[in-house]
Amino acid sequence: MHTPSRPEDLEHPELLWARAVTMAMVDAACSTSTEFALDHDGLWCHSTGAGGWWRLTLLDGGRAVFCGQDPDGSHTHLGGEQIDFLAGGPDWLPWELLRDDAAGNLLGFVYWWQDGAWHRIPYPQELAEDGLDGAAPWVGSQEEFLDLTASSYDVPYARQRTLGDTIARFAALARERTADADAVAALLAPAGADGPRAPRFEVAWDLAARAGILA
Repeated sequence: MHTPSRPEDLEHPELLWARAVTMAMVDAACSTSTEFALDHDGLWCHSTGAGGWWRLTLLDGGRAVFCGQDPDGSHTHLGGEQIDFLAGGPDWLPWELLRDDAAGNLLGFVYWWQDGAWHRIPYPQELAEDGLDGAAPWVGSQEEFLDLTASSYDVPYARQRTLGDTIARFAALARERTADADAVAALLAPAGADGPRAPRFEVAWDLAARAGILA
């Protein structure tokens, strides 16, 4: 990624949605306390380490918003003044939600997808970093996505390193919104899931259904 990050560092929102949902499914199925949540505001990761977070929202008209913060990498103030990451944003942004984020000093980056491209505010020259790479390196890297997803499986590290193909196959189906019960079972098989009606399967299946990636 560039430093500070640029809109071209993010891949297509449908690809990001597929990656994010895949990560959330594995984490929710394999963790006793998942950091992911899916609600009417989008798909959240509430902690990326040291209090970082991100949220991906898909909106009508093929639009999307990706925002978040990395406490170690996001520069949110210059000269003692909070940066307005929403300045000049289009009128279709979820303004109430984003203004609440801004009021809590929770924003280190806000990117919006419109007319086939990602956009953000023009950064002040003094802004060294927005924290996108620290909070969500997977938005521009398939390798980072695979590694982060594999790390959520409750299996030994050496086994995690072999799961890339399994994760990539599912994410491809998720992007086409054609995943099914067999695909979900295959994604969870390395974690010892027993297929449909097993608790782990049901957690992941519910998330996939609400995320709209099932055939």
